[in-house]
Amino acid sequence: MYSFNNDYSEGAHPKILEAMIQANLIQNGGYGLDDHCAHARELIQKEISRSDADVHFITGGTQTNLTTIAAALRPWQAVISTDKGHINVHETGAIEATGHKVIAMPCKDGKMTPADILKALDDHSTEHMVQPKMVYISNSTEIGTQYTKAELESLHHTCRQKELYLFLDGARLGTALTSSINDLSLADIANLTDAFYIGGTKNGALFGEALIILNQDLKQDLRFLVKQRGAMLAKGWLLGIQFEELFQNNLFYELSAHANEMATMLRDGITACGISFYSNSMTNQLFPIFPDEVIAKLEKDFLFSVEKELDNNHTVVRLVTSWATKKDACRNFIKSLKTYLS
Repeated sequence: MYSFNNDYSEGAHPKILEAMIQANLIQNGGYGLDDHCAHARELIQKEISRSDADVHFITGGTQTNLTTIAAALRPWQAVISTDKGHINVHETGAIEATGHKVIAMPCKDGKMTPADILKALDDHSTEHMVQPKMVYISNSTEIGTQYTKAELESLHHTCRQKELYLFLDGARLGTALTSSINDLSLADIANLTDAFYIGGTKNGALFGEALIILNQDLKQDLRFLVKQRGAMLAKGWLLGIQFEELFQNNLFYELSAHANEMATMLRDGITACGISFYSNSMTNQLFPIFPDEVIAKLEKDFLFSVEKELDNNHTVVRLVTSWATKKDACRNFIKSLKTYLS
């Protein structure tokens, strides 16, 4: 059975594993205070054209989200998210467990707009309610869509006007940056957000995310909070090594581009079968709408997520490709789909 269930089913790219093996018996300082992390920080600072950025290597996405949000908010403050946002749907109340409410806004195509932000502010306008202070977005979104530069500039402008922090979840940032419709760079994102992170877990690393803090107000004492929240790895150099490899010789972009290429194979083949999609995703998450009897047959040979029932006979499923997805697997899926639809 072949899995299209997520983009972290495989371990890590061989170049990353080889670098970790080569460094295995070399002693390093702990907790991210080592030469590998220092070099990886320099590489990322160069890539985003911001030498003033603080870069922290954290074990996973949920830890990165909850730590960053907890660092930004006072006890009475809240974070605005789309209703499909990862912090609202897939993190087991991790943000609420830090003592902060997630204000979930119904949003078109999984993307936040300035109008959504303004409505959240209007709905929470007195001291009897939590005070919105941060806007959380993800790129790509939970349904595979992505922000244009103009959209991110608009969000940035609104957040500046309303004195809100803007935080971008980049768990799948690589596939957003390498999609066929992208017009953003990492440098753009660094200039238009207060904090964001670059996902490694879902883009060829064994584990880990690189959190980038741009706003000076969020930098102070962040390492204390990272440690307190259980997000600081004693063997932090294992994270540094991985991001060294990802940001040397274009590997980060190559891996995400491959995931998108495999998704394009699936998308084109599914479209050719007359199947429509729940969202207009040009990244590595696809949401086709399949007849239920076809889903039952496909599930015998392929693993994927069943997402949302649309009617008595059709359901949205999620197919995810990765840096390691094989072309033959995509071809076999399309071949099976054609057979079951005939």
